[in-house]
Formats: sequence, structure tokens, C-alpha cells
Amino acid sequence: MKQRLVSLDVLRGLTMILMTIVNNPGDWEHVYAPLLHAEWHGCTPTDLVFPTFLFIVGVSVVLASAPNVSDQIILQRIVTRTLRIFCLGLFLSFFSRIQFAGLEDAALLAFRLAITAVVVVALFGNYDRKLQFWVAIALFTIMLILAFGGFEDFKTVRIPGVLQRIAIVYLIVSLLYWRTGWVTQAIVGVSVLLIYWAIMTLIPVPGIGEPNFEKGTNLAAWLDNFLLPGHLWATSKTWDPEGILSTLPAIGTGIAGLLAGALLKSNLEKPRKAFYLFVAGLAGVLIGFIWSFVFPLNKALWTSSFVLYAAGWALICLSILFYVIDIKGFKSWTAYFVMFGVNPMVVFFFSGIIIRLLNVVKITNPAKPSEQMNLVPYFYQYQIVPRFESPYNASLVYALLYLLIWSVILVVLWRRRLVFKV
Repeated sequence: MKQRLVSLDVLRGLTMILMTIVNNPGDWEHVYAPLLHAEWHGCTPTDLVFPTFLFIVGVSVVLASAPNVSDQIILQRIVTRTLRIFCLGLFLSFFSRIQFAGLEDAALLAFRLAITAVVVVALFGNYDRKLQFWVAIALFTIMLILAFGGFEDFKTVRIPGVLQRIAIVYLIVSLLYWRTGWVTQAIVGVSVLLIYWAIMTLIPVPGIGEPNFEKGTNLAAWLDNFLLPGHLWATSKTWDPEGILSTLPAIGTGIAGLLAGALLKSNLEKPRKAFYLFVAGLAGVLIGFIWSFVFPLNKALWTSSFVLYAAGWALICLSILFYVIDIKGFKSWTAYFVMFGVNPMVVFFFSGIIIRLLNVVKITNPAKPSEQMNLVPYFYQYQIVPRFESPYNASLVYALLYLLIWSVILVVLWRRRLVFKV
């Protein structure tokens, strides 16, 4: 078993913890500003969560590479993992739309849970690699047929998503690392950022006119709606924050991780590695900020300036953690964060499933006994809100309670040494 880099696990854990908090407030109308995404242009700490995870994907590709493995096995592993991650993301979109023979309430919930169990075994299970490959292809094909085959329940199911983007970025950076050196990777990384900037600033938007960076009228939004009409983010319906064109610069985020991983794996002395990571991070933040004056920082568009700015902060954080943990040896405080860091897919996938499950459960509305309400808003409105004067504090406490639930789950997995890989 390879020696894990504790600082990287801690950074991944911190990222997952922040993701859990920002994705699960009690009330979206009352959230402290740093725990919200920027309305459009700009960048908050919350906006840094996803790019940090993609950056870590790139680092992990390098550190997890195994020598003396045949090309066929490497390619099969890359494709299988890509399909498994993509399918997990697709299933989150499909879950709430699953119907069968007119089932309702508890029966429908049980049926959805049964399907989820099959998917979990198929995509998280550790069995024969060739079988994993064909099972992933089968699930991927089935879901695409359901989405595009004219089935009423799935005709507007969302196709893009966070896990889907992670899968695509993982695929590209893994192939790059497999077949190229760090110089080529750096050239590709810079090229995708410049190409995306040129596409977004020089190509007119069909049916709209001049290139622009505005919500819903930019070229990325047009391409999303042109290629995947009806299969986009439910909030916007006509564009997607994890859309097609904006995945191009997201590859640049993964490549930044590749380059950081190459530095960490080099023969340089550890203090020098930490120094170079920190300097590269400062450079990324500065260049990204300067570039933002002409190409604004924007997570939804994943602008090239945002890639550099976010990767810069990820590098700075990793350099500090690497220095403190792996060089100075201060590790006694890290266990809680490592618990989240070694099982990220479990946290992300089941967080989505749990919320969807709880939203199915109904309970009598105390204010209107003749009506039913979902369990989650009931618990928040009647068990948490009355205990706090500030609705912002109540909303934050709900998110922290949800984090506590996950902490308990992960403690159990940790003590049993259970790590689930996709």
C-alpha cells in the first residue's frame, strides 16, 4: 500500500467539510456571505471549494501512479474510474425521478433505496476489474438511454454536474500524465486557459450578438442550451454551472494539480518543495487577480482568471499544510480531517442521497394540521429556529448538525479502517 501524503488528505478533508457546510444551510435566505457563492462575478471562500477538489484530483493522479503496470491495465483503470464517477453523478440526478408501477410514499421510497443499493454495490464495489469496467459501461448506457430515449420521467434530467465534471477532468489529466511530461502538461494547461479566454471574448454568441460574460447570454450558456436542451441545471434551465464549454478551463485546474504533484514527487528537499508550492500559489493568485480586470473571476463560467486564482489559493494551502504536517511533523490534530479526506466520494454521493431521502418523508405541519410538510423544513423551522434569535445562526447551526452526523458516520468507517474508492 502506498504511503499517503497526510497534508493532501487534510486539504481534501477540509474541502469536504466546507462543502458539507455550504451545501446544507437550514435556510438559503439566511446564510453568512462567505458561505455563499458569489452572485455572479467575484469569488468567495465557497467558490474555492470545487476548484480545490479538482486541483487535488490532479495531485492524486501523480501520487497514486503505480510503476510496472501494463498500458492496457492503466487505460482500463482510467476509463473505469471515469465512468464510475460520472455514473454516480448521473444517478444523483436520476434518483428523485425514479418511478415504478404507480408506487407512492413508503413503497416508492423503498424501491428507490433498492435501486440505490444496486448502484452503490456496482460503483463502489471492489470486485474483478474487467467486470467493473463492463458494469460501468452498462450503467452509463442505461442512464443515457433513459435520458435521451423519450422516457417521460427523465426527459429533463440534468446531465452535467459536479461529479460529472470531476470524471471528465480526471480522465483528461490521467491520460496527460500517462503519456506526457510536466513540460507538455504545463503547455497544455496554459493553452486551454488562453483558448477559453479567446473563445469567450472573440466569438459572437449566435442569436444574441457580441461576446459577453453575462448570465445566460454568454457563449458557454448558448452551447449548453444548444447541445443539452432540457437537461441542464434546474435553477437556470438554459445554462449550467458545470456546463460543456466551461469544462475546458476546469481541465487547467486539474493540470495545476498535476504540476504540484510532480513537484511533490521530485527529489528536491521537502522545505524547497514547500517554498516552491507557496511561491507558485502567490503567483497564481496575483496573475489571476490581474487577469480578472479583463476576464472576471467567475466560478459559474470557470473563467481562466478564476482557474489561476483558485489554483493559487489551493497551492498556498497545500504548501502550508505540507510544511506543518509533513515537514515539521505536527500530525496529532489531523485525524478528524483525514477521516473526511480518505472517503470523499462517500461523503459527496451519500450527502446527495440523504437529502433527497429526507425530502420525501412527510410530517404533519404543526401550523396547519390538515397539511403535510417535508421532514427537513419541519425539523429546521420547529426544532432549531425557535432556539436562536438570529436566523443566520440558526441556519449555520443546522449545517453544523448535518456535519456532525457525517462526523459520526466517518468515525465508524475510520475505526473499521473502511475506505471506499470508486
